[in-house]
Amino acid sequence: MPKAISVSGRAAPATAIDGWIARTLAADPPRARSLIVTVWGDALAPHGGTLWLRGLIGLMGALGVAERSVRTGIYRLAADGWLRGAARGRESRYRLTATGKRAFADAYRRIYFPHADDWTGQWQIVIAAPESVSARERAALRDTLAWHGFGALAPGVFARPHGAHRDAIPLAPSTLARLTVVSAYDDTRVAGTPLATGAANAFGLERVGVAYRTFLARYGRGIELFRDGRRPSDTRQCFVARSLLIHAFRRVLLRDPLLPRALLPHDWPGTAAYALTRDFYRLVHRPADEHLAATLGADFGTVSGDFRRRFGGVD
Repeated sequence: MPKAISVSGRAAPATAIDGWIARTLAADPPRARSLIVTVWGDALAPHGGTLWLRGLIGLMGALGVAERSVRTGIYRLAADGWLRGAARGRESRYRLTATGKRAFADAYRRIYFPHADDWTGQWQIVIAAPESVSARERAALRDTLAWHGFGALAPGVFARPHGAHRDAIPLAPSTLARLTVVSAYDDTRVAGTPLATGAANAFGLERVGVAYRTFLARYGRGIELFRDGRRPSDTRQCFVARSLLIHAFRRVLLRDPLLPRALLPHDWPGTAAYALTRDFYRLVHRPADEHLAATLGADFGTVSGDFRRRFGGVD
């Protein structure tokens, strides 16, 4: 007989949660490589970030990822420089490289902590003149700058609200030398439009808002199935829910420029999405860790202090 988790005094069968998990996976099937990145960053990095491949295969199996797909995903992550493997007999053990650690540290700040809002009306503008970069370089530049909060105001012109919390522009010195970087204020016009007025279009806020509302509807249903004032009993379900939650939230954040409140619509759903993720994560993280410990054994090391500070304190 399946275990039951009560919701507001009523019994919620484990099969109801499994049904929600199945529908969530079917509605937006995650790519194996991307899901491995989520699980590694959320669940493995805080516990040392080194493990045998067979342990990862066991974890990903709970998420419906086949062994062959796990092996292919790990191979590609190693080829991209995120992971380094070492063979011991017929087994392989993997750990994060310095490149992987930097990428995870950047994502860690965006996912688990609220966005700092210290904007004073200043903008940072990057201009890539056609004669300074090729069309291929400009496309790569757009993608890199978008991850760090820049919107495309016009062809070759990128801008972001500039505050003390913003990272340095993440480009090689040789690339920066071919660009023009200037500061401007809110009344500055680009192609005849004030910077603040053009923010919604430049940063694709409508598309991001739709993604957040879809996330809220899907995971709002999920948290209701788990929430009952006591710890959920099925540790596998909690691990799967936590992994899917962070994966979905991370994917929306990849598109979110994290603009200051002054530039956002009054009903911006990003704030509610962060709160839902925080509450859901706090609800399931302990039993999810129990599933990790049972699956990984000795690879489940002592949790780092950074983990405890996630979402304002997961405990």
